[in-house]
Amino acid sequence: MSDSGTNSGGGRPPSAFGADLHLELRGTRLRTGLTDALREAVRTGRLAPGTRLPPSRTLAVDLGVSRNTVVEAYAELVAEGWLTAQQGSGTRVAPRAEPHGPPAGAPRTGPARTRPRYAMQPGAPDLARFPRTQWLAAARRALTAAPNDALGYGDPRGRPELRTALADYLARARGVYAEPERIVVCSGFHHGLALMAQVLRARRVPAVAVEAYGLDLYRDLLTNAGLRTPPLYVDEHGARTDDLPRLRAAGAVLMTPAHQYPTGVALRPERRTAAVAWARDTGGLILEDDYDGEFRYDRQPVGALQGLDPQRVVYFGSASKSLAPGVRLGWMVLPDGMVPEIVEAKGYGDYMSSTLEQLTLAEFIVSGAYDRHVRSMRQRYRRRRDQLVAALAERAPRVRAVGMAAGLQVVLELPRGTEGSVVRAAARQGLAISGLREFAHEEEGAGRKLPERDALVVNYAAPSDSAWSGALETLCGVLP
Repeated sequence: MSDSGTNSGGGRPPSAFGADLHLELRGTRLRTGLTDALREAVRTGRLAPGTRLPPSRTLAVDLGVSRNTVVEAYAELVAEGWLTAQQGSGTRVAPRAEPHGPPAGAPRTGPARTRPRYAMQPGAPDLARFPRTQWLAAARRALTAAPNDALGYGDPRGRPELRTALADYLARARGVYAEPERIVVCSGFHHGLALMAQVLRARRVPAVAVEAYGLDLYRDLLTNAGLRTPPLYVDEHGARTDDLPRLRAAGAVLMTPAHQYPTGVALRPERRTAAVAWARDTGGLILEDDYDGEFRYDRQPVGALQGLDPQRVVYFGSASKSLAPGVRLGWMVLPDGMVPEIVEAKGYGDYMSSTLEQLTLAEFIVSGAYDRHVRSMRQRYRRRRDQLVAALAERAPRVRAVGMAAGLQVVLELPRGTEGSVVRAAARQGLAISGLREFAHEEEGAGRKLPERDALVVNYAAPSDSAWSGALETLCGVLP
């Protein structure tokens, strides 16, 4: 066979050509061991069809065998049909050499799950609208301007460029009092809350109150850290902060005051005042999750609760809703004196977030691209919401939409007793939606219960343009 990997590089070592290939040669006969290792790698799918193998000279050097041994092994596998070899194209895994499934009788890893055609569960923005071009341009500018030491192990609080940009942006857009020295960058809200849970446990706080509607993921995080999570009940005006004094063991409360998740209501001004008064009187902390603070439609923007008392409120924000969860950047604005505790907790796990992503986000904010993207998405999501409301009025007039003045989702109130059947009917039609009961949290013996309420929490932001009309049609088709 012709050798596609002849070294024509004018003096460069053979190992400089081709990709690395990990093979374990067994037995004393090198050619047989190499042939068996290559065949097994192709058979199991570790080397996918079309994969280009290293030139024979390169692989021989890497494995410490003669070049003839590799040439002969390649030739045998070509003859068997596992590989192909063409002049100018190199030696590749044959297209028909597909990986075999597990042997008969082998245990399965789990039931196969069918991916829904449409996903309208809350939590995600429209990922198809991520500003790739603008983000790439910001990354290039940021990397070009970055000093060499920015690529080393830096300040666990985060890059100063990003903390400075965030301090300016949060003060301007969300009414947050934030100096760069009091900001700690983390890998999203989940990471920030995990760090806070460590600090609260170290302070011997026994419990963190949580809103009675919210994500079980965060309740479980707090519980796993050894903290109790008594529920703070929610009504049409938000969390009942006047109930906080009766939760005597709670040293902190986790809240979504600007846009309660998932019911969508804003915390009334008198309840915001009551929450801050409780924190001042008891020495407690308010953990403010401002998860989608940029998106407001039919009302004036609701500023961050942190502005009422920066020493009693920990502000959490992230790029997960405004840009995409995959950016993996969040931030905490901390009271004076708390930064060292958070930094110490951070040192035991994720010491620092990606420097390049931090520098890119800083440039994205400073250049004005972040504001432009948020304004564009705000208009887009509002059009989506209006289309949903119009479709409901025409196709499902018995369903009432609430909690839709802001954010990325809407609550659809259903006739009593229909929530479960609607969610199941949607799943049969390939539509993933969430019932409100998925987010409920109650505590036995608390003396207060959530009212019976059948509803859906529907994300109108996430479907792509190509999926939107089908998702909306399917949703209306399963509503009572």
